[in-house]
Amino acid sequence: MIMQTQTQGAAIVGKGAATAEGPGPDVMAAATLDGNKVISSDGEHIGKIKDIMLDVRSGRVAYAVLSSGGFLGIGDKLLAIPWSALTLDTEEKCFVLNMVAERVKNAPGFDKDHWPSMVDQTWATTVHQYYGSEPYWGGDVYRSRDALGIGDIPPGSPEAPESGGVKL
Repeated sequence: MIMQTQTQGAAIVGKGAATAEGPGPDVMAAATLDGNKVISSDGEHIGKIKDIMLDVRSGRVAYAVLSSGGFLGIGDKLLAIPWSALTLDTEEKCFVLNMVAERVKNAPGFDKDHWPSMVDQTWATTVHQYYGSEPYWGGDVYRSRDALGIGDIPPGSPEAPESGGVKL
């Protein structure tokens, strides 16, 4: 299995759009990914994606909630997995976490009634370090619209989206 390293979002391996239904795999509805199985780097089934959590202010996926263990949702251990620590395998239709199953079993988790403070950057940094991924936020997470250049392209110019000037 080919693993890719990146700091912004989940990597994608497989045939991609050639085998995907709809607009995937580059753009997908979060609900499409809920329930997808997650495999460890040593090939063990370690759980399923329960939720995909968004950082509403930055517009980025913050992390996936992995439901591990338990039976029919009872006794599940929930894990916050940084989105960039996952790789979407389009051929196997699952996510791969680049970590052995034993380490995942010992990962810090939480239960459905005691979620950690997700805005606590100390906690979030610790989670990212555990999974060996860079935090998705940087100095630019809460930049102003002006700093992002939003509104800098005048309507009707050759660079405007309606003119086909934006390269996708």
